[in-house]
Amino acid sequence: MLKPILLVEDDARDLELTLVALERSQLANEVIVVRDGAEALDYLLREGTHADRAEGNPAVILLDLKLPKVNGLEVLKAVRGTAGLKSIPVVMLTSSQTESDVVQSYELGVNAYVVKPVEFKQFVTAIADLGVFWAVLNEPPPGSLRAARRYE
Repeated sequence: MLKPILLVEDDARDLELTLVALERSQLANEVIVVRDGAEALDYLLREGTHADRAEGNPAVILLDLKLPKVNGLEVLKAVRGTAGLKSIPVVMLTSSQTESDVVQSYELGVNAYVVKPVEFKQFVTAIADLGVFWAVLNEPPPGSLRAARRYE
């Protein structure tokens, strides 16, 4: 059973482009979309409208930095501070190239910081590569709920 990709994005255009890019990469993983940081935390902690979702963590969190309600850095801090969530790979996917945003993200434990390319083709390629790496190639930590790989 494949674990889903959690996409946390509030911008409608970036959301659509990211979904198109993930679809073009032909990943079989379900993509869960939440539109703000508060909903992302509800999903991850199985609270609020997501209280009855199935157990298990996503394969990766693609997290925008500038979000309404709870910003991406606060979501990252909460993920890294919660025992059952801290091993989830988090990729900050943002348009911000501000050095302080990059530094703070890494200080809080982000796995990767990716600046969204402006050009469509580059954006699609970058997102597809991210999806394949984190959802397929990356080996999750021991105890992950992803089914064991079979090597034949």
